[in-house]
Amino acid sequence: MTMKEYAPAKINLFLDVIRKREDGYHDLGTVFQTVDAGDTVEATLREDGEIHLTYNEPQNYPLESDLVFKAAKALKEYANCALGADIHLTKVMPLGAGLGGGSADAAATLRLLNNLWNLNLPFETLESIGARLGADVPFLVRGGTAFAEGIGERLTFVEPLELPEGAALLIATPLDSVPTKDAYAGVPKSGPDRWEQYKTAWNTSKAAQSSGASTSAPSESAAPLFLQSDSCFNAFEISVFPTHPLVAEMKQKFIELGADVALMSGSGASVFGIFKTKELAEKADAALKPISRYQTVTKFWHR
Repeated sequence: MTMKEYAPAKINLFLDVIRKREDGYHDLGTVFQTVDAGDTVEATLREDGEIHLTYNEPQNYPLESDLVFKAAKALKEYANCALGADIHLTKVMPLGAGLGGGSADAAATLRLLNNLWNLNLPFETLESIGARLGADVPFLVRGGTAFAEGIGERLTFVEPLELPEGAALLIATPLDSVPTKDAYAGVPKSGPDRWEQYKTAWNTSKAAQSSGASTSAPSESAAPLFLQSDSCFNAFEISVFPTHPLVAEMKQKFIELGADVALMSGSGASVFGIFKTKELAEKADAALKPISRYQTVTKFWHR
């Protein structure tokens, strides 16, 4: 028996670093959004209990550190499952890109093996297992749109967002990568105020959208918060841009090419932009090719 699972990546529509904790981790406030771009995980059942992992192309890290391998081992141990799997990862997403590619692969592996092994574990259990693998994994088990707090494990799922009619999302990763520890090293700790204000504004924006849904010409101020450039924020831009000028340049290019919103995702290096039309996004995509190692014109994703 063989099964396949899509592993959609994520962007952060808002991200603030609230404080550094005594355990060395950081409390965050962020809005996660899955996007229709990602890797694919395929698995064939093994009766002997062994876990084997192969790739579409060689990877630059040992098997034991691969999050797909770790996810399979963690689920097998949790469920005390005697079965195994031959797993094949078709890798598309870039490394060091702030898109949660490895975490998405781990989340997809948990979903896939949960079905392949007929474990019937609920999302909540898979999220709990995923939390031990990485901060983004619990959200990516389910995907959609969610507020996340703590190190990213305290999730509040909200009504999935859609892009406005005709709009398109462009994601581009510059010819650079940003080690997560470097991004955290210089990031300011903002305290809770900006995050709490953002959540309040989000609720106000959603209420305005609902009350104005029947009007023929909603005002600009009623635009969803994720489309208001002065509300979009990523604290890691403060620490990353001075030391990674290619990332800062990428964001500036997005703005010059007509993006309504442009923001770095996660701790970098990818930048995403929302364009009014797919045609505008595709023109920007073509213009950015010479300075990108990965790019795609896509949309938001949810189940």
